Amino acid sequence: MYNLANCYERGTGVAKDETEALRLYKMSAAQGDKHAAAKVKELSSTLDAAPPPKAAAKPAKPSSSGGKNKKKKWSKGKVKDKANNAVVFDKITYDRLIKDVPTFKLITPSVLVDRLRINGSLARRAIRDLESKGLIIPISKHKSQLIYTRSTRVEEDEAPAAAAAGDKKAKKQQKKKADEAEDE
Repeated sequence: MYNLANCYERGTGVAKDETEALRLYKMSAAQGDKHAAAKVKELSSTLDAAPPPKAAAKPAKPSSSGGKNKKKKWSKGKVKDKANNAVVFDKITYDRLIKDVPTFKLITPSVLVDRLRINGSLARRAIRDLESKGLIIPISKHKSQLIYTRSTRVEEDEAPAAAAAGDKKAKKQQKKKADEAEDE
């Protein structure tokens, strides 16, 4: 307590406040500190004799012309907004994951974070889930970056469904497969 009171009395590290210093010196003196008791007597007599300080008048502003004024403050660069990415899947995001992601040519956790606005651990988990379902295939599995692409097997499964819908390209693919099957 004594040291803190001393800091308030001198204004070291805190704003100078003699009334707070006196209060802390009294607490320290109550605990048996002899030096604090002496300071209580000293500060009590000075605070009683002197009227409380009035608010200091603001100094006049120097003229803004010429010479060295304040140094120019340089910007610390643009402040990037904190991303508000989802930590768990909601129904809409999960449906987008299942529907859209298998159509991406390049699938990495970074791509999923950017496009689906999910966090990185959720993106890695989603990639593992899509791989286990066979919707995507790995290109490279390095410990620092997982790289996947869409599965061609999914496109082959969708060809008959697209052919029924009237897609000419899908019909040609189906006809080509049928011809190859007959040749064998």
